[in-house]
Amino acid sequence: MISALIFVARPSDPDAIDQLADTLGSLVAGVAAGLVGDAVIIVPSQSPAIETVAEATGAKVVLRARGASSWSAGAKAARRDWVLCLEAGDVPAEGWIRLLDRFIGTARPEVALARLRRPHTGLPARLAARGETVIGVSAPRPGDLVRRDRLIAGPTFARRLKVRRLSARLERA
Repeated sequence: MISALIFVARPSDPDAIDQLADTLGSLVAGVAAGLVGDAVIIVPSQSPAIETVAEATGAKVVLRARGASSWSAGAKAARRDWVLCLEAGDVPAEGWIRLLDRFIGTARPEVALARLRRPHTGLPARLAARGETVIGVSAPRPGDLVRRDRLIAGPTFARRLKVRRLSARLERA
């Protein structure tokens, strides 16, 4: 099982609630399949509307401390060994449940990071991704499936982690 970490960058944005609802709604199939165990919503400031959505869905809201990593704050509240980092508005595309479940079930202990494909990647992003396969990744980003203990340690990884690319992809709502 995994925990979903959902970062809401601007909780006061009128579209933030709709984007959060889209992301939470897309995770329901993962909950039904037994893959997603819990969800943590990470916000930089309190929002009554987000609190209401969290209460209705059973998610936990974590307030990110100023200057702290949002992923580290969320990982501390997560209950599972693997966490899926998402931004509000991210929607995993069809087939993601099977692919993530298979990855988690077969990952060796030294494997700590897998990456879902994100939409609208231009040439600079694709070149950076190619470079990361050689030198590794120093910090998580939305679309990463990471071992929880690696995120709790801090905003950056102690040493660069090799990325395992997954064929699952994220779409934007």
